[in-house]
Amino acid sequence: MTGESTDRGRLMVDFITSLDGYASAEGWPGWWGLEGPEYLAWLDEQPERDHTILMGATTYRLMSGFAVEGAEGESIDFLARTPKVVFSSTLEAPLSWPNSRLVTTDAVEAVRAMKAEGESLRTIGSLALSRSLLEAGLVDRFRVVLFPVITGATGRERIYDGYPDVGLELVETRTFDGRIQLLDYIPSLLVKKGV
Repeated sequence: MTGESTDRGRLMVDFITSLDGYASAEGWPGWWGLEGPEYLAWLDEQPERDHTILMGATTYRLMSGFAVEGAEGESIDFLARTPKVVFSSTLEAPLSWPNSRLVTTDAVEAVRAMKAEGESLRTIGSLALSRSLLEAGLVDRFRVVLFPVITGATGRERIYDGYPDVGLELVETRTFDGRIQLLDYIPSLLVKKGV
């Protein structure tokens, strides 16, 4: 899985999560303060960096807010340069964050059309959007970076609540900094008998 040619017209859902399935935790810094040099270097090198990023309004407000507040770092600068498609019925065009396009129509149909045109796509955050795309059978890869922390008392944004049953075929694993696990899967929706 290297290079754009193998990923054209494909969609990757990309999550970071605690061991117990939370996207963040109150009182904890980003990445739970456990990011290390290997993980940060991988973020800068991954081929999916060039993919168009899909996000919902909540994620857009959060991420663009970091840029407005003057947060520094290569990640924020990179996100400003990367093409982004924002699905929302509450935001208004033009969006203030550079390289952001607002789509107010049905996200599933818009993503289906983008994939048919050969656009390489990935999500960032956007739990409800990712769930809708997975339910529609549009997700080609489901990647989770698992941080070694349990945030049962302070965790926010349980990632998988409301998700359908999904089978996951493991196609890649990697360990960063001796503690962070990357798990890359091909997902398939599981249909229950009688449904």
